[in-house]
Amino acid sequence: MGDVRRPRVPVRVPVRVRAGKAGWPVAAAVVVAVLQVAGTTVAARHQSTRVPLDAWGYLLLVLGPALLVLRARHPAFTVGAVSAVTAVYLWAGYPYGPAFVAMVVAFFSAVQRGHRRAAWISAGGFYLLHLLVGYVLPASWLRAPGREVAGWQELGVTAWLLLVFAGAELARFRREQIAAVRAAEEEARARRSDEERLRMARELHDILAHSISLIHLQAGVALELLDTRPEQARDALTTIKATSKEALGEVRQVLGTLRTPGAAAPRTPAPGLERLDELVAQAGHAGLAVTVRTEGRAAPLGAGLGLAAFRIVQEALTNVLRHSTARTATVELAWQKGRLELTVADPGPPGGGDAGGSGTGLIGMRERAAAFGGTLDAGPDGAGGWQVRARLPLTPLAPEGTDA
Repeated sequence: MGDVRRPRVPVRVPVRVRAGKAGWPVAAAVVVAVLQVAGTTVAARHQSTRVPLDAWGYLLLVLGPALLVLRARHPAFTVGAVSAVTAVYLWAGYPYGPAFVAMVVAFFSAVQRGHRRAAWISAGGFYLLHLLVGYVLPASWLRAPGREVAGWQELGVTAWLLLVFAGAELARFRREQIAAVRAAEEEARARRSDEERLRMARELHDILAHSISLIHLQAGVALELLDTRPEQARDALTTIKATSKEALGEVRQVLGTLRTPGAAAPRTPAPGLERLDELVAQAGHAGLAVTVRTEGRAAPLGAGLGLAAFRIVQEALTNVLRHSTARTATVELAWQKGRLELTVADPGPPGGGDAGGSGTGLIGMRERAAAFGGTLDAGPDGAGGWQVRARLPLTPLAPEGTDA
């Protein structure tokens, strides 16, 4: 059979979206043009000293708004061109009124898009021409029949320009502030996502490494005893079943954080030091005799800190099973004022690798301790064995449900 290729399906952009984006600048330009023409026509009835509007005057009133169509792609050119058209309108002596709206819109657009220099140069050139027309140029050069510039008019023009400048700068500052806040929120969202990903990676590593290590050891025992001592092999298989069931439940609880909105929340509480006896029993089924020693008076732990302490002990015992020939281990809980000192040690010697491991497990234990302001040290104890010692502060308590 020949090669059958599926026809490519063209990706179509909705016509309404494209028309909306393309039509908004044109619609805004039309609105500004109508405002300038209609407003200036009405205002011209009370300005007998100005040149009446003619075809050239109306053309200038429409040309400025028409140039606003280019303000998104060419803001610097637009503000310069609109300012020039408005300046020509002013020099021609046509009536005052809303004939300057197009220049204001162009100025705002240029400032908002980062072309502040072009906007200020254009506005400065316009104001300079205003001063020349009002005070410097000979009357014979002007089309208006007379020139009488009152102080209040000059003050009004200056105040109007300053108001436009201040409004544009405030709008620019507000826009930059909003952009900075959104960038900070996006960065925080990405950081929380990374932290959640690392948290789940640590949880899955600790759960699976411990459970699979126990299952591996018990499976080896069951194979050796299956023919000669089937009753003991049955005990090993029972341990495998219980361990795998518990691991499956904890994995489901961790993956429950990825559930969709509306799904049921995990009903099983996160493990803590109150389940230390279960951990010791599991290690005993795997052939590791664990002795637990406690010093001081136990203090209440938050769910997050309790889980971190439990995972540290779990990972340390898993490393003993995987990397040490010792069949005994000691867990010490020293409750001190404002601090829990947790130590897991085995007499060694190491078997088939480093006693404490040097991979993800050790990194995960240190991250768990550091997340609550604690420290963790791991290394040889000087007598051929290996120990892991974590110092976890008890105050302030971590928020309920928080995990490292």
